[in-house]
Amino acid sequence: MGDAVLSSVIADYIFHKYPLKDEGFLTEMRSKLVSRSNLNKLAQKMGFDKLINMEQENGNVYRSMNGDAFEAIIGAIYLDRGYKFAQKVLVHRIIKCYVDVEDLEKKEFNFKSVLIEFAQKEKKSIDFKVIEHSGKGYNKQYLVAVHYNEQLVAKGYGYSIKQAEQSSAELACSILIPSDN
Repeated sequence: MGDAVLSSVIADYIFHKYPLKDEGFLTEMRSKLVSRSNLNKLAQKMGFDKLINMEQENGNVYRSMNGDAFEAIIGAIYLDRGYKFAQKVLVHRIIKCYVDVEDLEKKEFNFKSVLIEFAQKEKKSIDFKVIEHSGKGYNKQYLVAVHYNEQLVAKGYGYSIKQAEQSSAELACSILIPSDN
């Protein structure tokens, strides 16, 4: 419930903050704001990590606990006080106090997309391959290799395939794409 309310409020906020931007920009900004990574950081900034007491099962580490707790709080506010109240809290008490939207606008989060666009522009092939995985449950890690024009360029680890692809793509971008692009 909280993730849907959060996504809706963020979409509305971004639309009104950037009324002349195109749909692609608005979608990307919403994605940046509601990304698991960003929600975890936001919840930590707000001190959620000090309030959550969780026992780990079998040594598993639950990395998105803070972001999940944040979404649950938003859902509870919505259920208790309604959409308009949840919207006011999110915009005036959270986004405006804890989120630097202009800084997020400048940051690139989707390195895989940037790399794919670069390869297409250069008329080269790009390929992501999972070459290794280890661990179990929440401790499972993946190693993904990026091949550019059939040449290995970079490898990256992550706790999900998507995360490993982004990690390897970020490194590949730093190697392949000139800094003036």
